[in-house]
Amino acid sequence: MRTYGCQMNVHDSERLSGLLEDAGYVRAADGDTPDVVVFNTCAVRENADNRLYGNLGHLRPIKMAREGMQIAVGGCLAQKDQGEIVRRAPWVDVVFGTHNVGSLPVLLERARIAQEAQVEIKESLETFPSTLPSRRESAYAAWVAISVGCNNTCTFCIVPSLRGKEKDRRPGDILGEVRTLVDQGVLEITLLGQNVNTYGVEFGDRLAFGKLLRACGDIDGLERVRFTSPHPAAFTDDVIAAMAETPNVMHQLHMPLQSGSDRILKAMRRSYRSERYLGIIERVRAAMPDAAISTDIIVGFPGETEEDFQQTLDVVRQSRFANAFTFQYSIRPGTPAATMEDQVPKAVVQERYERLVALQEEISWEENKKQVGRTLEVLVAEGEGRKDDATHRLSGRAADNRLVHLAAAGAAEARPGDMVTVEVTYAAPHHLVADKVLSVRRTRAGDAWEARQAAPARGSAVSLGMPTVGRPAPPPVEPSACSAV
Repeated sequence: MRTYGCQMNVHDSERLSGLLEDAGYVRAADGDTPDVVVFNTCAVRENADNRLYGNLGHLRPIKMAREGMQIAVGGCLAQKDQGEIVRRAPWVDVVFGTHNVGSLPVLLERARIAQEAQVEIKESLETFPSTLPSRRESAYAAWVAISVGCNNTCTFCIVPSLRGKEKDRRPGDILGEVRTLVDQGVLEITLLGQNVNTYGVEFGDRLAFGKLLRACGDIDGLERVRFTSPHPAAFTDDVIAAMAETPNVMHQLHMPLQSGSDRILKAMRRSYRSERYLGIIERVRAAMPDAAISTDIIVGFPGETEEDFQQTLDVVRQSRFANAFTFQYSIRPGTPAATMEDQVPKAVVQERYERLVALQEEISWEENKKQVGRTLEVLVAEGEGRKDDATHRLSGRAADNRLVHLAAAGAAEARPGDMVTVEVTYAAPHHLVADKVLSVRRTRAGDAWEARQAAPARGSAVSLGMPTVGRPAPPPVEPSACSAV
C-alpha cells in the first residue's frame, strides 16, 4: 500500500489492506518485491499527478521483469483522471474510484483473467468504507469515519466532486465500531469526516455531532476521543459544551482558517468570516483554557493582496495557534479558482509563506514554553520520534496532541499504548521534552501492541505518507480531509 494525502485516505487504505488480506493476500515482507502494489491517491495538491506518474514510471521495469505482478490505482486522483491513468501508464492493471473501494479484489482477479486493464469508477458511494474489513496500522489508536463526502462548494477544492455529497453513518453503527475497537485494546479514536461537525445533516439532526461526542464518553475503556476536521461555519456551542463536559474528549481542536481576510474568504466561498472564527476560538478557550488549537492556512489565493495577507497574520497573532499547517495555493484544474484572474506570482506567494511560517514558529515556541513544568500524561507511540533510536527516548502524544519526547531510562517498561506521566523540562517549537518520568501505567492497549508483536511476522506495509504502527499522525504534509474543503 502506498498512501497519499489526508486521514480519510489513510482510513481507506486500512480498509483496502483488510479487503486484500480477507481475499487471501499477505503483505510483502520488507525487501521483497510485491506481487500487488496499490496506490491510494490524493488530488488536492498540485504535484499529486507528478508524484503518482513518477512512481508508476519507476515500477514499470520492475513489473516487466516480474511475471504476474499487478498495479492498482485508487483514490481521488483515480476518481478524477479515470481512463487517463491507463492511457498514460498502460502497465497499470486496475483503476478504481473513491466510491468503490470494496471492488479492488474482484477487479484484480478480473484483470488477471482478462489480461487487460480494468477501470471501474462509480459516481456514487457503493459501500460505506467502514463496513469493509480493516487491517489497522495501530493496536491502540484508530480512525473511525462518521461521514464521507462534502456539501460545500469552496472554490479552491476538488474534494466534493471526487468524494460526492455528504453521507452520514447511523450513530449506532459508529458507536458499535468504537466499542468493538475498545474491546480489541484501542484507547484512542479519531472521528473522521470531510466536515466532521456537519454530521447529522443527512438525517436532519443539527445537534448530532455533539450528541455523538457525549455518547463516546459513555464507552468504558475509551480514554481519548479526537475529531478532524470541523468547519467553522457549522461549529456550534453545543459541540464546545460536549468537548468541555465529556472527560474523554480531548481539549484539542484542529479547525481550518484558510485565510484571515474576509474578502478572500468570500472569494474562497467559505461561509464564515474572521470575526466568527475568532469568536469560536474565544468560546473554546473560555470553556477549556488548556485547549490546544491548530489550523490550516492557504497563502496566495488568487487576488490576495498584501493587505489581505496582513489580515491573515493578524488573525494568527490573535488565535495563538499551537501549530498551523500552511500551504501555498496551487491551481487545481476543475476548480473555480483555477480560472480566476489575479493569480498571485510564485515569488510573492513564497515570500508571504515564509513570513507566515516564521510568525507561527515564534507563536508555537512561545505556547510550548508555557508547558515547561507541567505534568502531562503521554500515550506512548511507535514511529512518532524519528530519532528515538539515536536519542534513546520514547515519544508519544499528550492529551492536547502535543508531541512529547521522554527519557526512556525512566520508562523502560513502557510499551506503545501505555500511558506515562511526565514533567515537561524543555520546549521546542514543534515538540516538548520530558526528562522527568513520574509514573508508568500499563494498559490493555499496550497488551494489544505486545500481542501483535508476538504474532507471526506477516510483512509490513510499503507506504508513503501512511503512519506505521502508532497513533494516527496529525494532519500530514498534504492538506487534511477538511482543510481542502
